[in-house]
Formats: sequence, C-alpha cells, structure tokens
Amino acid sequence: MKQTVRIATTALLAAVIAAVTAPVATANPAAPARPDFVLPAAEPFDAAAVPAYSGDHNAVYAHIDANLEQHLANIQRWLRQPSISALDIGVRDMAEMVRSDLEGMGFQETAIVETDGHPGVWGFYDAGAERTLMLYLMYDVQPVDEEDWQSPPFAANLVEHELGKVLMARGATNQKGPQRALLNAIESIIAVDGTLPVNLMITAEGEEELGSPHYPQIIDQYEDRLSTADGVIFPFNSQAPDGGASLNLGVKGILYFEAEASGGDWGGPRAAEIHGSYKAIVDSPVWRLVQGLSTLVSEDGNTILVPGYYDSVRPPTAEEASLIAGLLATHDDDRLKDTFKVGRWIDGMSGEEVLRNLIYTPTLNIDGLYGGYTGEGVKTILPHMATAKLDSRLPVGLDPDEAFGRIRAHLDAKGYEDIVLRKLSSYPASQTSVHTPLVQAVIGVFNKHGATPTVNPRLAGSAPFYQFTERLGLPMVPTGFGFGTGAHAPNEFMLIEPAPGVGAAGLAAIEKAYVDMLYALAAPDRGE
Repeated sequence: MKQTVRIATTALLAAVIAAVTAPVATANPAAPARPDFVLPAAEPFDAAAVPAYSGDHNAVYAHIDANLEQHLANIQRWLRQPSISALDIGVRDMAEMVRSDLEGMGFQETAIVETDGHPGVWGFYDAGAERTLMLYLMYDVQPVDEEDWQSPPFAANLVEHELGKVLMARGATNQKGPQRALLNAIESIIAVDGTLPVNLMITAEGEEELGSPHYPQIIDQYEDRLSTADGVIFPFNSQAPDGGASLNLGVKGILYFEAEASGGDWGGPRAAEIHGSYKAIVDSPVWRLVQGLSTLVSEDGNTILVPGYYDSVRPPTAEEASLIAGLLATHDDDRLKDTFKVGRWIDGMSGEEVLRNLIYTPTLNIDGLYGGYTGEGVKTILPHMATAKLDSRLPVGLDPDEAFGRIRAHLDAKGYEDIVLRKLSSYPASQTSVHTPLVQAVIGVFNKHGATPTVNPRLAGSAPFYQFTERLGLPMVPTGFGFGTGAHAPNEFMLIEPAPGVGAAGLAAIEKAYVDMLYALAAPDRGE
C-alpha cells in the first residue's frame, strides 16, 4: 500500500513539475492548403464562333504538292543531324544547318548568335510588309537510348504505323518536324509569290531541353527590333489522331533545382563513403536529405508545406473561366488516365477540379534522388553525400525567385541550413489573351479547315514563353496542324501520310495550313 502511494505521489509530482515548466501553448497556424479557386460564372468560349479564314492560295498549295518529296527530305535532313544539348552532340552543326537554310531561302540577315552556352540562330526576312511575325524555334533534342527504338533515332525513316506513314526520329514532333514544315511552307510562298505576306524575325535556341538558361542572351542582342513584332508563333503539332485540335495560350513557369546533403559539422562522413556498420555511431547524409525534403510537403506529397508558397498565385479571370468552361465539353478523365497509365487522380478529383489543378496549382516534384551505391548486388556503405533534383511548376503570379527563397527559408527554419540548394533553371509563367488578333487569326485558319480547336488558358508544362509575353510584350501562341507523339521517349514520330479514316493532317495539309496562317496574320482584320 505504501509503495502504491509512493508511486502515485511521484507521478503527481512529475506532472506538477511538467505543468510548471511546460511552455505556454500557442495556437498553431493553419497548415497550408492547395489553392482551390471558385471559377467566376462565365459562358463557355466557343471557338467555332470565330469567322473562318476565307483566303485561298491555290498556286502555293500546288507548289507544296509538287515539291512534297523534297519537303520531306528537308525534314529528314534536320532529323538526321543529332543535336543533343545535354551531351553537346552535334549542337553547333545543327545551328549552322538552321542558319544556312534560312540564308538559302532568301533571309537577308542570318547569324550564329553566341551565348554562354549553346549558340542561337538569328534570321530576318524583310518583305516590306505592314506586319512582322516572330518565329520561336528550338533546334535541340533529348538524349536517346538506341536499343529502345523500333527504328534508329537519327535515321529518320518512314515507318508504317496503324495511323499511316510516320517519320520516326528523335525530334520528329518535338520540334524539328513541325518547324521545318513551316519553313517548307515559307519556301513555297517565296517560290510562287517572290516574297512573303509578313516580315519574319526568327530566334532559334539550342538549349530548350536544358530549360533555356541562355535564351535571354539571344533576345538581348535583338530586343529593340523584336519588340516591334506583332506576335510570336511556335510551330507545333496540335492535332489528335481523330483530327481534333487544341490551342494552348500559355504555360506555367518553372523552378528547377538540386538539393544536396553531405557530411559536415552536423554529422556524417565528410570525405568519402564509410562501412555501413558505422551507422551505429555516424549520421547519414542520405537520411538527412530525405528527412529535409519530407518537411517540404504533406505526408502524401501532394500539398506544399512551405509557408506562403501558394499566396502569390493569381486567381482565375473571367476569360480563363470562360475557356475552362469550354474545355469541359471535351474533357475526358478516363481517356487522360489511360494516356498516362494512372489509376486515379489526387483525392479522386474529376472534371473541372482536374482542369483547375492543372492550371492553378503549384507543384513540387522530385525528379530524381541518388546517393551511394545503386548497382547490382550488395555493397554495404554509409554514403557521404546524397542529391535530389526537383522541379516546381509555377502558375501565373508565383515568381521563381520568390519560390526558391521560400524553400530556402523553410529548410533553414527546420534546421536544415546545411542542405545545399542549387538553382539550375527558372522562369515565370506566360499567357496570351484569346481575344488578341494573333489568336483570333489562328483560330480562323483552324475553322477554315474544319478543325475548330479547344482553347486552354495554359498548359501544366513549362516553356520560356515569358520572354515574349512579359519581356517583349507580344502575344504568343504555339500552333500548327498535324499529329506526333513520343516526345522525350523512344519511337518519337510525326504523322506524314494519314491512313484512311485518320483525321489528323498529313505533311501537305500541315504546310498548306501554315501558308494560310501567314496570310491570315498579315491581315487579321480582313480574314483573307
């Protein structure tokens, strides 16, 4: 009995001491939540209501048909020249090929533009026209694993496919194929008419697949002239196999960075890996990195817990709400899941939720995580270093420098000052209004060819289009007919000759539509 009383008394005393010495409780701030905007009420945007382009340029169309074999050879020549920017394979040779082609077409100005990285290409065609169009081109491609390809990735062979004859090669659809198709169309216009309906400025870069770190240096050299253009086109295969077309008016921005933990004053081996048995007394940089990264997001990885990360996201506008309402008419969750081989979306979202999150939700994604031994068999070590590569996709309003600073401050506040962050690439989001003459003219050409597009405010992916919309103040749209798939993957291809029943345009129709676009952009207020 005395023992029971003694234990109880001791426990009570401990509780009293704990109560006295405990810090005063404070209300915890609410955990960050992903933005979930309510869209303003809006009528669905109807692209079919835009007047169809009414011009016909039969002599130019006939020239395309008569020279289609050579036009295909032009694309194959580009594709057979490797230009892998990540490995610096063939990049400068490809730049010279682009420059030489522009000179041969009659561009009065062409130049290799040196940067601190891979070179760019400048071209200017002065048609003495009222309007000037800028073309953004990228001539670099992703690396390849040749053993994964049905046809060698730089052979640029025509391959029989269920959709018809396709041109299979790295860069076929991303983006050498559609870009050279546009240049083919330009060659045909010059051959028939002796000039172009618009002046053309071309800036091509060889680092898009690296995040365009030095593209601004190309713009630096021609900024005053480029800012006088009326708009920017990025050649793009934007059709599905059934012929349906999409028009994307913008992109998210991106922050791409590395996070690295290594042994130091906090613990862990400093100079090299050590025997794994010493984990009993030595800290692990690998666990240090994993635990530090885990503080950035919720347990399921879907909500960013960095304070203030969501605060700057601009809410939906009435125009965006109208475009999203129009997208819902053709949005198909099941088809999209099948495309990505995904069983469910986050939180079981569907329909409008999916579109809202793709457009307005910032992401924080681990692209790769590595450290220590990852080969076959067994090697029991305690690594001295671990590194992760991460990307964050940024909606309109969220500045990449602000995002990077918040991540740094959060890790510091959590006690992970030792984790080194290295920013590798970043740029903000970009978007163009559907009501600009440039976009209206492009939609009019799609309507002429019976391929009224769905119109998306912006993609969930990223590209350096802010250089045009923010820096130069120009409307910009990636556009073009045709279908391709396999970007960044094996067996990339562009459809050249559709099989019966396939609705997407073949090469001849792609080039004729580009002809119409150039003329429509020359006189967007007249429709011809």
